[in-house]
Amino acid sequence: MADGRVRMLIDGEWVSAEAGGWITVDDPATEDIIGHVPAGGAADIDRAVTAAAAAFRDWRWCPADERAALLHRAADKTSEHWDVLLELLTREQGKPRPEQEEELEWSASPLRYYAELGRNNRGRVIPSGEPRTQLNLVLKEPYGVFGLIVPWNYPLLLLSWKLAPALAAGNAVVIKPSEYTSLITLEWIRRCFDHFPPGVVNVVTGTGPDAGEALVRHPDVRGVAMTGSVETGQRIAAVAAPMMKHLHLELGGKDAFVVAPDAAPASAVDALAYAALINTGQVCTSSERVYVPAHLRDGIAEGLREKLEGLRLGHGLDDSTDLGPLRAERFRTKVERHVADAVERGAKVVVGGARPQVPGRGYFYLPTVLVDVDHDMVIMNEETFGPTIPIMAYEDIGDAIDWVNGNAMGLGATLRSTEPATIKRFFEEVKVGTVWINDPLTDNLAGPFGGMRMTGGGRELGEEGLEAFSETKHVHWDFSDAPKDWWYPY
Repeated sequence: MADGRVRMLIDGEWVSAEAGGWITVDDPATEDIIGHVPAGGAADIDRAVTAAAAAFRDWRWCPADERAALLHRAADKTSEHWDVLLELLTREQGKPRPEQEEELEWSASPLRYYAELGRNNRGRVIPSGEPRTQLNLVLKEPYGVFGLIVPWNYPLLLLSWKLAPALAAGNAVVIKPSEYTSLITLEWIRRCFDHFPPGVVNVVTGTGPDAGEALVRHPDVRGVAMTGSVETGQRIAAVAAPMMKHLHLELGGKDAFVVAPDAAPASAVDALAYAALINTGQVCTSSERVYVPAHLRDGIAEGLREKLEGLRLGHGLDDSTDLGPLRAERFRTKVERHVADAVERGAKVVVGGARPQVPGRGYFYLPTVLVDVDHDMVIMNEETFGPTIPIMAYEDIGDAIDWVNGNAMGLGATLRSTEPATIKRFFEEVKVGTVWINDPLTDNLAGPFGGMRMTGGGRELGEEGLEAFSETKHVHWDFSDAPKDWWYPY
């Protein structure tokens, strides 16, 4: 990387794009250029898929305990290279250091989890019609070459959630990272996965239209796992449908945060600030719609104003930073558009609603609270992906539940309450993939993560996460080759 140009990985070799182009990567907190990655395209994807398909022929027969050892070694190396990875991840992605440390932890732990889960079983034996002379097996087998398309907001974590089960199941992979966070992806793979057989893990950098679509279109890619927007997921589904590829899509979110009438306002403020603002609101499960009882609205809005005014914006490597920048100017512009639309339609800004007044570089935006919002506003319908907290009052908890279900996306929802009947009604009636009661945005390696409706329906983590990268085969074995009395002629 002496010249700031980092090559991509194909078949164990670090190479440039065949077309020779490069993509510039910047630091979102300073806008300074920190490196360049190859602008890969269809030819590079073809090379990577060809290499993965060749490697798969041996890799699929690698014993499960050997695959487990390789995954554990990758986790060990993540710890060994922690400081280098942490600094690059922070410079390229922008979150404050404590949040980046959490991402690194959650990138290593799935490697260990799926290392063990992958050697736990390969299927099951089911009762046969003739128990003495027949055996029926249900086998789980790898698909072959899997394409992994990963976003920039959690570039290693969301890669690990796909990469670990894909490898544990016996697939070979081609990774297409976001062009915003390709440097850290390449560095992690270079430092921590170099002990895998060549061709099992490949990385092709590039844009979605050039590299991503070529990956989905390639006939030898049997499955695609992607985290991203609904629009991107729809495009992938349309391209993959004629080839009947297996798709594992975790798409956008517009998660709701509901404060029940019995909730303590002060703790609700603390929980809400975290749920809405972690990673500067750039989380698919960020609380982007807030529903509070009418009698608590003003108090909660004021509590948020006081809390948010005390938060410090800055570079993620600065230990005093609470909130980092948005990842790019176009994402900040989107937040501004959502806030402006709400204000034009009658919403009031309680705090924030603008870029920081102090001149400086970086894609920063002040954490923002809005009241008097309604569902005619863009900010209550489309994914904002920024540091905004729009608050809408309700009179009856049933209305809030209906509003939670009123959005087309169904990734997650949070409830603040200690009243059992309210809690049970909430998690029974809301149509989302994850329900958090009082402890928002907490993941569990054994708990499946994903959404309903327009969020795509895929599941990561848990046993479901491994099953997503395996296809099912039924084997009916009769020990005898003697003719059966029900065969022709009747």
